[in-house]
Amino acid sequence: TSRLKGRTAEALSANAALDSISTMLNNIYHKFEDDESLSLDKIRSFFVGKDREYTTFLPIFDKFNEDVRQRVGHTISKDSLQKYSVLRRHFAEFLIYKYGKKDIGLAEFTPSVVQDFELYLSTAAGCAYNTSVKKLKALKTVTIYAQKRGYLLHDPFLNHRFHLEPVNRGFLTDEEIMKIANKELDIHRLELVRDVFIFSCFTGLAYIDVSNLTPDNIVTLDDKQWIMTKRQKTSVETNVLLLDIPKSIIAKYSHKTYRDGKLFPILTNQKTNAYLKEIADICGIKKNLTFHLARHTFATMSLSKGVPMESVSKMLGHTNIKTTQIYARITNKKIEHDMEQLAGKLDKFNVAMGINSK
Repeated sequence: TSRLKGRTAEALSANAALDSISTMLNNIYHKFEDDESLSLDKIRSFFVGKDREYTTFLPIFDKFNEDVRQRVGHTISKDSLQKYSVLRRHFAEFLIYKYGKKDIGLAEFTPSVVQDFELYLSTAAGCAYNTSVKKLKALKTVTIYAQKRGYLLHDPFLNHRFHLEPVNRGFLTDEEIMKIANKELDIHRLELVRDVFIFSCFTGLAYIDVSNLTPDNIVTLDDKQWIMTKRQKTSVETNVLLLDIPKSIIAKYSHKTYRDGKLFPILTNQKTNAYLKEIADICGIKKNLTFHLARHTFATMSLSKGVPMESVSKMLGHTNIKTTQIYARITNKKIEHDMEQLAGKLDKFNVAMGINSK
């Protein structure tokens, strides 16, 4: 193949496409190299899709989503199925927007298409940078699925690099937690959502992991009660010692048997987050109250009160301690804020010692 010289975006894109086609042709050759009837015509036919089960990408995406649907409730959450269903729709809309067609041939699905989709997400689709990256990662999962099953004989993501921008994750202060926990709520659905949210603030469990809890996940060791479970997202084991507050919440809901033997009568994630917005309004909290904020709050609160990062990482079920270190940066901001408040209260010492505070 004749490659373009230079490091311009055009040259890199063209060379990536050539590499992709070369890889695809090599894969076709190796697939049939033991076939005595192998010929250039046969390779050409397979390359353009005449002798393949799938010739375009979207039917493969549909098959992938059907496989995901069958695993919901076992190794995959409903939210993941929703994520891939929305991505499939976005990719189909992109094909019409960019190329004016309803599907794309497998041989046409080159790295330049990935670059076009990335641009589409950040412009026409109006996605934030990190949202675009996450959608591209999800699309790569689908292409890997297609490659492993022999439907796609090249990698459209060849040489593509993913980079997420650091996110300033919010958390609730001690005062805000107490305001929510102590608020009298007359509506049962709000009381339930508040209780489960506070439970997560003191256990660090994500929504899906709280909703999966059963009494079997509460284990007593040496007279101490523990939550022992696996994170659905990563299948990593997580063990959390139950403190008095989450224990009291479990006791509050232990008098009934709930669907599928669950520990709590959990509502859907969407309804839970909608009701949390109501609770924030009632409590006068201006922050964007979502269920995942409880997990961030647990991590920040634990680190700021002296729990070692390794222990927090284990309790959160993180596969990489770098994820936990994000909360350490937040904690430093909190310490800075707390020290500034302390400085204001110590002004009398500055006056007594003749120091001008700035």
